[in-house]
Amino acid sequence: MVLLFAVNVRRNAVPLIRRVAFLSLHTSPMEQPGAGDAGGMNVYVRALAMALAESGVEVEIFTRSTKASQPAVEHPGPGVCVHNVMAGPRRKLPKEELPALLHQMVEEVDRIRGSQLHGRYDAIHSHYWVSGVAGLELSELWGVPLVHTMHTMAKVKNLVLESGERPEPRRREEGEQRIVDGAARLVANTPAEADELVSHYGADLDRIDVAPPGVDLKVFTPSFRRKSRRERDVRPDSFHILFAGRIQRLKGPQVFVKAAGILRKRRPDIDLEMTILGSLSGAKDFNLQHIIEDAGLADVVTHRPPVVAPELASWFRSADVVVMPSFSESFGLVALEAQACGTPVVATNVGGLSRAISDGRTGMLVDGHDPSDWADALEDLYDDAQTREDMGRLAATHAESFGWQRTAAITLESYREAVGGLLVPRR
Repeated sequence: MVLLFAVNVRRNAVPLIRRVAFLSLHTSPMEQPGAGDAGGMNVYVRALAMALAESGVEVEIFTRSTKASQPAVEHPGPGVCVHNVMAGPRRKLPKEELPALLHQMVEEVDRIRGSQLHGRYDAIHSHYWVSGVAGLELSELWGVPLVHTMHTMAKVKNLVLESGERPEPRRREEGEQRIVDGAARLVANTPAEADELVSHYGADLDRIDVAPPGVDLKVFTPSFRRKSRRERDVRPDSFHILFAGRIQRLKGPQVFVKAAGILRKRRPDIDLEMTILGSLSGAKDFNLQHIIEDAGLADVVTHRPPVVAPELASWFRSADVVVMPSFSESFGLVALEAQACGTPVVATNVGGLSRAISDGRTGMLVDGHDPSDWADALEDLYDDAQTREDMGRLAATHAESFGWQRTAAITLESYREAVGGLLVPRR
């Protein structure tokens, strides 16, 4: 009877979370988003870690070292450190080669943990499937629960493959299934992603927590839009359309370019100006420059490398419209960041984009990837400057409800649920 009372007290107690290990083994939060495999997930991992640290939780991030010049440990902010794990050659590797290094990465992460004065973590939070598989091993090894965020899912990506894209390997699908079956909690970006976890992987809905990503509202602001156009050398009266992201078929820049080509032929009166921010990722046979030339847009498109957050915010403010013609998005941080800058977004009606954008109020959602449909949406926004202005104002207000502290609070509750599920009575 006494033992039963003790069990109930411990189970009802709120677990104290002091320190969490983040696994982001395939890409570092210190990488520049928009380059290589770095994108929204890199922003997510770093920003969430910083927000958790502000709430009093120490976060140690483990990622694979990719160059000899990297220090063993980096400190992006108070309460957050990044361990650059030695595993395989110190250079970037295709994601497909990383599973072969899993056991080596697990051993090195465990070695680093053993060398720490504190010697333990309250929970592990893994990001992407490679880290999730490693997290399952470390969870068992350390006796702490695993919380996992997919970010993207193989089965979902394989349903929307563009011509020429290779499907995600079977090994990844099997790894994701193991993670869903073995993790204590799963964190989804949106209710739609939670539904995908249930329908594609048979996840238990009661073990899924929905934590929408946030936006840095100190950096991405709607102020000084005219100044941003001047600083970015955008013509005062041009219709400036911006794409920011990795240059790959899955992100759909080819749809945007073809749509703009149709729009230019249809409406030669429009002073069109286009900016693409990002670098090639994935398939090396994807030649966006050829698509630009075929569309007759070489004289109006400026292609630039990825930029740091404050400069990206200025680019967003300089645009009349930001486009996201993605074939799959778990959320779409670019959409949220652009809206926080007061710029309406035209995006594909897929995944988390339908949550990030309020259709008809803060932007427009397009069904499918027919360039003609995209040209129609862009033309409608060009012809109605007042609607663009209204959408931009509402977009900035909409984004204010997506601060990273909210994401951190929901995620912290997920950790508590995971830790609480492992509590057992003291002997």
